[in-house]
Amino acid sequence: MIFAKHSNAFRWIIIIASFTIVSLILWKTYEFFQHFKEEERTKMEILSFAQTELINTNTNTNLDLTLKILNSNSSTPVLEIKNDGTIGSHLNIDDFKINNKKKVEKLIALFKDENTPIEVFFEGRLHSTIYYGNSPLLNKLKYYPLALLLIVFLFGALIFFFYSSTKNATQNKLWSGMAKETAHQIGTPLSSLIGWTEILKTENINPDYITEIEKDVDRLKTITERFSKIGSLPTLEQADIIKETLESYEYLKARSSKLIEFEIITPKGEIIVDLNKQLYSWTIENLVKNAIDAMKGRGQLTIEISQLENNVKILIRDTGKGISRKNFTKIFEPGFTSKKRGWGLGLSLTRRIIEDFHNGKIKVLESEKGKGSTFQISLKRKV
Repeated sequence: MIFAKHSNAFRWIIIIASFTIVSLILWKTYEFFQHFKEEERTKMEILSFAQTELINTNTNTNLDLTLKILNSNSSTPVLEIKNDGTIGSHLNIDDFKINNKKKVEKLIALFKDENTPIEVFFEGRLHSTIYYGNSPLLNKLKYYPLALLLIVFLFGALIFFFYSSTKNATQNKLWSGMAKETAHQIGTPLSSLIGWTEILKTENINPDYITEIEKDVDRLKTITERFSKIGSLPTLEQADIIKETLESYEYLKARSSKLIEFEIITPKGEIIVDLNKQLYSWTIENLVKNAIDAMKGRGQLTIEISQLENNVKILIRDTGKGISRKNFTKIFEPGFTSKKRGWGLGLSLTRRIIEDFHNGKIKVLESEKGKGSTFQISLKRKV
């Protein structure tokens, strides 16, 4: 209960704590890297001192100790370049690189970039310069923070995916519950209306009135079926997409403003697709009503159906106010609306019907401010 009440605060505490821990790890890793680098520098200075002693010595007194110091380095790559430009000695570098002039030049440039060279003097004059690179362990340590950040990023992405999936699942359950409850609530008065209609038929009532009432009752039945199907996985059946689109087109045309010019363009013959008729008609109605709202009841609305080898495309084109490009995908999100009294559910339901139930695609194909928009539905057709 307490967690649910302060979930947002707990979430931020976890995020800040995680960021602090990762920052401390990265900082300590950097400190360790610098400390290790300083130790390697000290070793190289001792090695250069031993090199100087080896040059200056005229006896064998300390020769064994000097050689032992020089040979103690078994990991750090070292390259000695004499004053005349020739190669003196080298440690932990492959011979094939030493015998290649270009590779030697690249090594020198690399070593200079990694560490400051150490100069060796003999009798007050520069004898040679020692170039050395990072040891394999130091190089691994250098890339450790990147590996850590990658792990943190992947872990964060996993958490986000889990959170997003959980949220979507919750939303889907909410959609289903609301849809089923709506269908249930409409069903009770609808049954009563059907009964009253039958009673009115026995009375001396104008048959035209009864006919109109029956049309509205049928309409309510269709709405109830839609909500019932959106609340569960609907069944699909093979149907002619042209015929189903025409039925929705004619219904909407008859009930829309006469100031809107309706046009429908279809190929000849049938185009068979797997379809849920009630939900598909709901999709067309949502898109057409949005187009009418965008045109403020005056303009031209065109529905065009075309078929490709495996797909059928339905275009709904209007001459309304248009949609900004940044909102091409946002308009399908639940709650997004540009209307003062809108709930922002129509296009969200439309996408759910097309993509989740019919395994199709819906998108804003094109739109221009002040000139209109074109929505495109893509469905797989039966070949």
